[in-house]
Amino acid sequence: MAWHDGTVTAPLTPPHQPGPHDPWQAPPSGSHPAPSAGDPANPDTATELRQAAVVLVLVTLAGIALGLLWLWLAPRVPLVSDDTAVFLKNSESEEAIGADGTFVLLALGFGALSAAAVFWRLRRGGVLVVVGLALGALLASLVAWRVGIWLGPSSDVVARAREAGQGVTFDAPLELHSVWVAVLAWPFAAMGIHLLLTAAFGPRDVEPDWPGYAEYYGGPVQGPLAGPASGSPAGGTPPAGGGGGAV
Repeated sequence: MAWHDGTVTAPLTPPHQPGPHDPWQAPPSGSHPAPSAGDPANPDTATELRQAAVVLVLVTLAGIALGLLWLWLAPRVPLVSDDTAVFLKNSESEEAIGADGTFVLLALGFGALSAAAVFWRLRRGGVLVVVGLALGALLASLVAWRVGIWLGPSSDVVARAREAGQGVTFDAPLELHSVWVAVLAWPFAAMGIHLLLTAAFGPRDVEPDWPGYAEYYGGPVQGPLAGPASGSPAGGTPPAGGGGGAV
């Protein structure tokens, strides 16, 4: 079957066959199949849940290390007692807020390390892994706070003052004055570092290499559909001597 306009004769596409640029046609035989659901590079929901649970548990356990470091590095607040009350030995000292600053700095460092470790091991983990990292970081901060208080000086100041005696210096209990600011430092640091690493080094979507994909999505069209050549006369006027129509 062909159509005629007097100058051009071209075959028509049979109605039962799709055109070369039909977006609904099946992929060619040379196209690459999609990864299976169990592929580690593209995990399914069950795999993501397992990975997120492992991340949550491991990051939470890392809070014990933060608590021990906080107990070791936080400055001590000296107290002294007399017969009636307990006082700060040095009222102008900054040790009272030093514990908060030490905890925040350590939490920021742990947040960066945990985010880098999760990104390195589970680069294609998905959203559930990131949620596990955030929840684990929050729980780890709470664990670190309680571990430091539990292993630090006793919170019963009156009993310790009686035990130390009048005029004898002893350490105040380890505590956080801005609890939520310190506790949220680790989650915020982990999310920020993980986002930066994903933006800089995360996997990129690869465009399929199907034949005709580039032409259909804006690429140059080659062949008879590309229109008249640049050297032909405007309006498709046939060259001299070719005025006869096709039979």
